[in-house]
Amino acid sequence: MKRRGFLAVIGAGFAAGCNKIAESDSGSRLLGAAEKWHQGAHRLLTDREALAPEYPRSAISSYFRGNGSTDPQNGDYPAQAAEGFANWRLEVRGLVENPMSLSLDNIRRLPQRTQVTRHDCVEGWSAIGEWTGPQLSLILDAAKLKPEAKFIVFRCADNLNGQDYYESVDLIDAYHPQTIVAHRLNGEPLPVKNGAPLRMRIERQLGYKHAKYLTAIEAVASLDDIGRGQGGYWEDRSGYQWYAGI
Repeated sequence: MKRRGFLAVIGAGFAAGCNKIAESDSGSRLLGAAEKWHQGAHRLLTDREALAPEYPRSAISSYFRGNGSTDPQNGDYPAQAAEGFANWRLEVRGLVENPMSLSLDNIRRLPQRTQVTRHDCVEGWSAIGEWTGPQLSLILDAAKLKPEAKFIVFRCADNLNGQDYYESVDLIDAYHPQTIVAHRLNGEPLPVKNGAPLRMRIERQLGYKHAKYLTAIEAVASLDDIGRGQGGYWEDRSGYQWYAGI
């Protein structure tokens, strides 16, 4: 089995079985140990800075399904969608020297990266799509991270069960060349079901790390006081691994 496929299988295996295991203290300890093993195995088998496989356009899937939230109805998202996201803003904040508020036009005017990659969902399905957007590293460099910044938190417009979705990565994944703020899928503006108008693509991680409906990028020193302290919406609630590298 190829290394990416092997890591996707073990990552999905840990996450898919988490709900019941995580209900006990011993289960939580087991999952913590499993995550550390997974991260160690990933570093052993492949460099975290290595590129994920990229494919020719001929390999693009005929249908790229939406998953999780596919049409947020909370807050002002419906109104924003109705006006074509003309007034959407992406805030860049937290431990940065230069906080920013970027329009979609600002995002489109940045140097762009286009990549055809495979999305691996923890539920067991995959799809190949072409994504376009600026590298996150460009935005972080413009914002100038403070030395104490250790993690990047992605804030989202969608709300599940009364809680706003969020995700986070460390600086290795944040500065990976294939980590982009995507606004196009297969040459077209990002569809609502796939996270319009902006979503993260973190190509070395499982799908739930690729935050959709992106409203803010926040640099922080610790994840302890964000949400329930586990680094992401599903990590807080279902025992999913914070590090979901493939």
